[in-house]
Amino acid sequence: MTQTLIKNALLVNEGQRFEGDLLIEQGRIARIGADIPAAGAEVYDAAGRLLMPGMIDDQVHFRDPGLTHKADLVSESRAAVAGGITSFMEMPNTNPQTVTLDALEAKYQRAAGRSHANFAFYLGGTNDNLEQIKRLRPDQTCGIKVFMGASTGNMLVDDPAILEAIFREAPMLIATHCEDTPSIQANEARYREQYGADIPMALHPRIRSAEACWKSSALAVELARRHDTRLHVLHITTARELAHFSPGQGDKRITAEACVHHLYFDEGDYAELGGLIKCNPAIKTRADRDGLRQALIDGRIDLIGTDHAPHTLAEKAGSYFNCPAGLPLVQHALPMALELYHDGLIALELLLDKLTHSPARLFDLAERGYLREGYWADLALVDLNAEDRVERERLLYKCGWSPLEGRRLRSRIAATWVNGLQVYDGEQVAQQANGQRLKFQRQP
Repeated sequence: MTQTLIKNALLVNEGQRFEGDLLIEQGRIARIGADIPAAGAEVYDAAGRLLMPGMIDDQVHFRDPGLTHKADLVSESRAAVAGGITSFMEMPNTNPQTVTLDALEAKYQRAAGRSHANFAFYLGGTNDNLEQIKRLRPDQTCGIKVFMGASTGNMLVDDPAILEAIFREAPMLIATHCEDTPSIQANEARYREQYGADIPMALHPRIRSAEACWKSSALAVELARRHDTRLHVLHITTARELAHFSPGQGDKRITAEACVHHLYFDEGDYAELGGLIKCNPAIKTRADRDGLRQALIDGRIDLIGTDHAPHTLAEKAGSYFNCPAGLPLVQHALPMALELYHDGLIALELLLDKLTHSPARLFDLAERGYLREGYWADLALVDLNAEDRVERERLLYKCGWSPLEGRRLRSRIAATWVNGLQVYDGEQVAQQANGQRLKFQRQP
């Protein structure tokens, strides 16, 4: 592998912003400094643009195996690296579901040589796989995913005794989807009486309500505190739920994620986008969105993910009960997050911590997520002054659409490196899939 010298960059890392160069050797960051000599290296002129660790996405649904008419590991990882995402953690509700250790390892084998970004997979919890969870090695997966709200197949863990046992026995981080199913079902019944099957999409945040989120996340936090479980609550959507979480960084046992679409959209967008932004948990009020933004600053929200979950346009065109929840995001999630910086709502250094350092730290990733000598060279070069209009013909998702179409973002991904190789040049993704299995620094 040849050396690559990235010169004249604005590096942002660990709260620091400075101009300099970065040398890549054998896939890793060999040196960071000023005026590094080329000495035979291939030189890339960053021309003053932002050089940062690649975004680490702690929550995606790439639909592979079993649902590959919507997406697959190849197509969505290509979109991810074009969006400056260099590592992802993928969810277990595929077909077959990732609820056994054999299925987990089969997914890793499936991704090897096919994924353009680095990868890890969650093991899913169910009402009947506690023994699989107990056998799990801490270095084997990013976490145990527990659906404490409606999900596909048998992945809703609604047996109180089993839920208690999972929190008690889990050898590592539990990541939860928190919505209370009985509350959702009661809301559905009430609106069915009024609208029949033709429920307006704008009522989705009333059905997947703030109360349903609060009730479920309160239970997760209570269980985690009782058993001293390492808990990570995914996609917080309400300002009220923020009371569960502590501000600042520190050594937290309970952490929270906000998704980029919950930081970007609010319930006023249903009028234009309808089912295209139907997701679970639902996009809620502007006050909720603004509360999440503030929680990024005070530290109650620890990181930003995507919950990338593509469906075909035909599927999304269905009526309320026939329209599946989820939207494709990885190609534009980083520029979407940077809109908060452009609006003057959050410092660039803090925002990048939520996208890169924090997921690496909270998931105990080995040698990734920072610009440090000796770490893997997973890098995103971002032009903060280049407007990017989202156009369908430039999308890389297999589903072929985005809820952002026609919108303008004020940042553009200029290049991406994964394990030291440039995999995106601002226009094209390299043919070679260069992703590696993520490793975790955890005690057995």
